[in-house]
Amino acid sequence: MLIVQKYGGTSMGDCDRIRNVAQRVIKTKSQGHDMVVVVSAMSGDTDRLIGYTQQFTSLPNTREVDMVLSSGERVTAALLAIALESMGVKAISLSGRGAGIITDEIHTKARINYIDTTKIFQFINEGYVVVVAGFQGITPKGEVTTLGRGGSDLSAVALAGALNAGMCEIYTDVDGIYTTDPRIEKKAKKIEKISYDEMLELASMGAKVLLNRSVELAKKLNVKLVSRSSFSDAEGTLITKEEDIMEKPIVSGVALDNNQARVSIADVQDRPGIAADIFGSLADNNINVDMIVQTIGRDGKTDIDFTIPKTEVAITQKVLERFKDDVQSIEYDNDIAKVSIVGVGMKSHSGVASTAFRALAQDNINIMMISTSEIKISMIIAADFAKRAVQTLHSVYDLDK
Repeated sequence: MLIVQKYGGTSMGDCDRIRNVAQRVIKTKSQGHDMVVVVSAMSGDTDRLIGYTQQFTSLPNTREVDMVLSSGERVTAALLAIALESMGVKAISLSGRGAGIITDEIHTKARINYIDTTKIFQFINEGYVVVVAGFQGITPKGEVTTLGRGGSDLSAVALAGALNAGMCEIYTDVDGIYTTDPRIEKKAKKIEKISYDEMLELASMGAKVLLNRSVELAKKLNVKLVSRSSFSDAEGTLITKEEDIMEKPIVSGVALDNNQARVSIADVQDRPGIAADIFGSLADNNINVDMIVQTIGRDGKTDIDFTIPKTEVAITQKVLERFKDDVQSIEYDNDIAKVSIVGVGMKSHSGVASTAFRALAQDNINIMMISTSEIKISMIIAADFAKRAVQTLHSVYDLDK
């Protein structure tokens, strides 16, 4: 069986940890499997490199940023190949270009268009462990791109799909998916199996073990995904199709996203097309808008509130500058958090939302915005109450039992 393994920044944190990863790879290969290994940069390296690019300007040229950022994964890929060869295993490292990962032309947030697997299969057939630098690719014109946050996971899932791998294992510093962040709630339990849709919601709502783009692609390509730890032999969490899970709890998990900012636009001209103008401008600048609330119009005016990642506040301010004469005010609030409950069991149970609202009310936690889907309820609250809200919701849905 062909297995794709991905190792995160903590797993690749120094030479001793890279040696540990090499031993894990060899153990899997010795069981008769073909291996493709995708690696992240060493923990902290990407942030360090970003810091370098901002020494000269707060908005550096994104093409040059990608040239800088892509170096981190190339270093760890080559080091792992060297470590494997020192242990008697044939290995070769490939950059995103070498692995045939072709993306669109949006620098720092590129999307994978397709993967030319010719070279990878050639090396696999020659008995090599192929080590691929994650988080990167090239445009059809040969320009280096990076895939944005969680890009190495995305690289691994895309490669697993393109190579028709039997499994894609995502190794991090935690041993699976938990009902919530164990650092916030000590009673959090590890989930044995979770559906793509639930994991997609948890990932998009702030769960940091896997990010939503990776889970979305795994669902689309039907890639069997396993989240596990590179520091233990514990069984991980299987992310699979809903029909493969026998017992479906009402609520599977609680997620917290602290990387949220609220934008409040007051007294917008209440006319057809105004929302399209505002959100079209944001979309044209690749700004990810999440929750949106528009009040009922009054006196020809309306209010629009929405949330964006904190990291995109500066560019949002720049984009919305053109609307300042059409509105009374545009305000930004960075002191918020989004807490969400997720579960496929919600589809067949009533009263799930009211339970959450009542529990937070009894804890004197005010809800500013609400968003729902078939298997998710998200609430925007003040950042100061984020941890307490997670603990309250985790308890009220008996996730600690």
